[in-house]
Amino acid sequence: MPSLLPPNAPSFGGPLSRAFGRLMLSMVGMKVGGNVPDVPKVILLGLPHTSNWDLLLAMGMKYALGLDYRWMMKKEAFFFPFGGMFKAMGGIPIDRKAAKDVVGQMEDWFAANDKAWIGITPEGTRTKVDRYKKGYLRIAYATGVPVFVVGVDAATRTLVFDQFMDLTGDFEIDNAQIREFVRSKYTGLKPENS
Repeated sequence: MPSLLPPNAPSFGGPLSRAFGRLMLSMVGMKVGGNVPDVPKVILLGLPHTSNWDLLLAMGMKYALGLDYRWMMKKEAFFFPFGGMFKAMGGIPIDRKAAKDVVGQMEDWFAANDKAWIGITPEGTRTKVDRYKKGYLRIAYATGVPVFVVGVDAATRTLVFDQFMDLTGDFEIDNAQIREFVRSKYTGLKPENS
């Protein structure tokens, strides 16, 4: 497991929260591998998303590393008493009825933060899909923020910080390229849903 975050990565917490994260991962027999990128802004793609356990893996990784990445959630879910908990866990309330669409809201969020990492599961579901939803690409194209794959390797029980993905600006090409890259290297916790 990477012991220290690179200087440009957003961090939070301390020894207790990192121990809590390591405990979460060890309870499901997982570990973190690869190299955390040294950039202030990134879109992390957690792939493949195949199981309800993936949320536990994502939170375990976040706390074990002390890596302050965020995730989007509809603002209606941020009600008492859960709203404060979701925000503390890294949730960003998204107003799907706002004048600015989700991409516009994320442009504002990235612009307002010096260090801004967001985690996205582009399948949009835990079941098998033929293609990923393209919202992550719309955000990447609009903000110029790079896309980085964190793969779920069920065979080695590792969450792998893998690599940046080169984007062409073409939705179909980029989406297919990323999906093929993930399918060639990673199998989620439920392989039948990959």
